[in-house]
Amino acid sequence: MLLQTSTTVEPFLGPEFQASYEASQVVILPIPFEATTSYRKGCQNGPEALLEASVQLDYYDDELDRETWRDALVHTHSYIADTRSLPPISSEKMLEVTRDTVSQLIQDGKFVIALGGEHSITTGIVDAYRIALNEPFTVIQIDAHGDMRYEYEGSIHSHACVMRRIIDMGLPTLPVGIRSLCKEEADLIKAQSIPVMWAREIAKNPNWIEQAIAKISTPRVFITIDVDGIDPSIMPGVGTPEPGGLSWYGLTDFLRRVFETHQVIGCDVMELAPVVDSVVSQFTAAKLVYKLIGYQANVKR
Repeated sequence: MLLQTSTTVEPFLGPEFQASYEASQVVILPIPFEATTSYRKGCQNGPEALLEASVQLDYYDDELDRETWRDALVHTHSYIADTRSLPPISSEKMLEVTRDTVSQLIQDGKFVIALGGEHSITTGIVDAYRIALNEPFTVIQIDAHGDMRYEYEGSIHSHACVMRRIIDMGLPTLPVGIRSLCKEEADLIKAQSIPVMWAREIAKNPNWIEQAIAKISTPRVFITIDVDGIDPSIMPGVGTPEPGGLSWYGLTDFLRRVFETHQVIGCDVMELAPVVDSVVSQFTAAKLVYKLIGYQANVKR
């Protein structure tokens, strides 16, 4: 039994494109959880805004030369761990609900794309894959921040600690687009030889994508995308914006190469915090999710 709430959810692309759960290949899992954000609030509104914006997408992808929805049956799951409408829920309970839900989706053979919500959610998602798989996989982190603090503001489950929790699971990581971190994180990166692709180096290196691919040590990967990894000039709706970051085509070119060279087991898109009177961020995030669906379907074809 899937864990869900009764809150009505707008299906990705709209109701006419909602496949049944049984028939679906891809499941969109919206998780509007927010408890530890430390600067600009609002990421609990990200999943709903993204889903509403997705209805405005054009279905033809000029890069892939097809209407993506024809190649992938997509089902949008009900909200889980919803801090907008439920009684207060702890980070520990959110991680439990997330892990159990994703575990069921994996068992049912679904390709999961989770929508956040704060980045701490990713710990529960990755833990579900760790439990389900009998071999290591690499967590590719698109992000402005290291997110490798042991704890932040009294919580080991803060959004600023998500990658530290994943490293503690014993999984290799590939942080991409990083341009903000504390000394604790810098020391950890050096001590563990974590292969960071720094934003400042990406900006000057036309060969960065292939160099990043070469740093992935496992056949399987999970991709977690904190949208503040994208340049804030095209993604302003985030909690903690940082100058610089990945361009749209730099990001999508990298993602396509990852899908082409490795088995992507699942993805998430986190930390969208919509800006009042602007739809730029949620529409861009919705298009990013559509690209992820397209790249997965392209590999399957």
